[in-house]
Amino acid sequence: MKIIAIGRNYVAHAKELNNPVPGTPVIFLKPDTAALKDNKPFYIPDFSSDIHYELEVVLKICKEGKHISEKFAPNYYEELGLGIDFTARDIQAIHKEKGLPWELAKAFDHSAAFSSFIPKTEIEDLYNLPFELKINGESRQNGNTKNMIFSFEHIISFVSKYITLKKGDLIFTGTPEGVGQVHQGDKLEAWMEGRQLLNFDIK
Repeated sequence: MKIIAIGRNYVAHAKELNNPVPGTPVIFLKPDTAALKDNKPFYIPDFSSDIHYELEVVLKICKEGKHISEKFAPNYYEELGLGIDFTARDIQAIHKEKGLPWELAKAFDHSAAFSSFIPKTEIEDLYNLPFELKINGESRQNGNTKNMIFSFEHIISFVSKYITLKKGDLIFTGTPEGVGQVHQGDKLEAWMEGRQLLNFDIK
């Protein structure tokens, strides 16, 4: 299983980090060791003093495919959930300044928390799907898929031109505005269309 993540897929988030709005999807990868499942706690690593949360809708690929057209892209995922792309913002800032890859800031152990998955047939409208993150009961991120720059179909098609998608792969589809730092003792809770999918602690 590989984890593919899309950066800067919401205009407001790109602007809050002073990044240009991309014309094509920005892609990075996380290894399977980045996975954090079953609402297990996230432990802040000792190599960073500025770990940020980024709430995202996550697609679960259901069959192998490459060079997938957007027309057929919906056939390649049947379920979706929520995930947190944990980011060592201090490390990322240094690497961005030097023009270096982001892996040390994005791909470290347990940096990809994700929920259980819901059949997409149970979602009222995939293209107008609200999701929310609360920390210690306070709303921090409110997103909606209608504000994505690149649709689920476009992402699947684009990625599959370069990387073969396999059953069980996960695609983190980008975060809305409102990202920020996590601290020991925080409780993260996230909802999709009113269903709570994430509920775990920061240690």
